Amino acid sequence: MATVKILDGGLGTSLQDQYGVSFDNVNTPLWSSHLLVSDPTTLEACQKDFCVAGADVLLTATYQVSPESFLRTKTSEFPNGIPSTAIGRYLQTSVDVAERANVREGAQIALSLGPYGACMIPGQEYSGAYDAEHDGEEQLYQWHLERLRLVLGAEGNLIKRLQYVAFETLPRLDEVRAVRRAIRDAGITDVPYWIACVFPGEDGLLPDGSSIEQVVDAAVGPMEGGLSPWGIGINCTKIHKLPGLVDKFGASIAEAVAAGQISTAPSLVLYPDGTNGEVYNTTTQTWEKPEDPSNGGQRDVRPWETQIAQVVNDAYEKGPFKSFLVGGCCKASHHDIKKLREQF
Repeated sequence: MATVKILDGGLGTSLQDQYGVSFDNVNTPLWSSHLLVSDPTTLEACQKDFCVAGADVLLTATYQVSPESFLRTKTSEFPNGIPSTAIGRYLQTSVDVAERANVREGAQIALSLGPYGACMIPGQEYSGAYDAEHDGEEQLYQWHLERLRLVLGAEGNLIKRLQYVAFETLPRLDEVRAVRRAIRDAGITDVPYWIACVFPGEDGLLPDGSSIEQVVDAAVGPMEGGLSPWGIGINCTKIHKLPGLVDKFGASIAEAVAAGQISTAPSLVLYPDGTNGEVYNTTTQTWEKPEDPSNGGQRDVRPWETQIAQVVNDAYEKGPFKSFLVGGCCKASHHDIKKLREQF
């Protein structure tokens, strides 16, 4: 019997669509994480919506957290930007808010950590086109390690209050390796983590051109002193791509198990976009809807939650996955998560 846990949905788009919050690169460079600074009450209400809808796992509002994004954030207390020394209090707020929103008995909390590209202006998590200072594994390792150390250095023993660490929307193979090294060298050994990659193209490859076989090797292959992730998978990707991508993940994980790289398959983590084909334009910072979301009848037009359930059932039957974490990313509301819960 498959084990299925329900993840929450798109926090930033839910704050926009359900609570009328607006974001832009100039005034809110932290995007959804800005509410840790400006309005934790609204943030808590939005996260509580997901929990009430049936989410077993809530992601903290920390996806865009970085020293760079905080330094771009001006407040009355910090008119020149929030310094690294003050970030700890906002990380505390993220866990406090998630715990208060977490009204489902037994529900868990995951620390959300986006890729370096999510902290660039404009965001580059869909392209992986990073600046020269972060254009390599070593630089990305140092950047992710610094961010993990901000969490470890915050008051309130935050890491002990988290059940997972989530590295999300990774667009580059070197960043997959970098986050594994960072979590190892930060000494986070007793909190399971997952790695979710983004696949914006139709070619089944990461934005940097890497294959799923390479992703799996980087995520679960041998690493001195490195722990394999609890989960591996896909987020922030159009739902019609899931069947093909998941088949490749399954085949690659099965090979890794057969080769003795890992003893059992990790959990499969899937939280695709909840959009009806809308695409985010990073220049205009708006969602643009295609005239024909079915792509001339080439796309599955069944309900979003039905399509995810089918992907999970197929993946379970084909193997090697036995455990699943499923939810939504951009444009997936708490209404969508409620319907997803009902599917399982």
